[in-house]
Amino acid sequence: MRLFKQLLVVFAALAVLTAGLMIFAYDVIKIDWVVFMEIQESFDDQEKPLAVPARSIPVEGAAYLPGLGEPENPVPADGASIARGAQLYQTHCAMCHGADAKGTGTVAAFLVKRKPADLTSEAVQAKSDGSMFLTITNGIWNPNNTLFPEAQFSGQMPPLNENLTVRERWDVVNYLRTLKAAQ
Repeated sequence: MRLFKQLLVVFAALAVLTAGLMIFAYDVIKIDWVVFMEIQESFDDQEKPLAVPARSIPVEGAAYLPGLGEPENPVPADGASIARGAQLYQTHCAMCHGADAKGTGTVAAFLVKRKPADLTSEAVQAKSDGSMFLTITNGIWNPNNTLFPEAQFSGQMPPLNENLTVRERWDVVNYLRTLKAAQ
């Protein structure tokens, strides 16, 4: 009988311990555990990108080096490059700039302050290939956006350096050069 009472006490203690653990395991009582993802610095979509660390080179090679001027276009404007650029333009650019590249895309109707650029215009076509490449890479930054301070790119072009590889950005530049001839 004594052994039975001891087993009963042990099982009762285990039941109390298990019930206590179940309360916490099934969030009946919520405990906020500190995780490192919550306390580290983070950035939202379309926030100003961080500067490239000094003396670093991207995995796909150096696209351009800050402070050394505009890069030169290393991709020949052959048929394959222009075809890839046209396809990439339709995927990444046409929603704002329009299929005709005149700034009449479906998103343009919702942009109140600044409309997308007419990529067939003389002003845009007069830019160098390197200037176009840097605009595609870095976007058009608006640090004085007081209307939506959390979205500094509101109404302006976001950077596409995370969407397009260096080669793809040059292909888009080569495609944009054909738009002047198509006018």
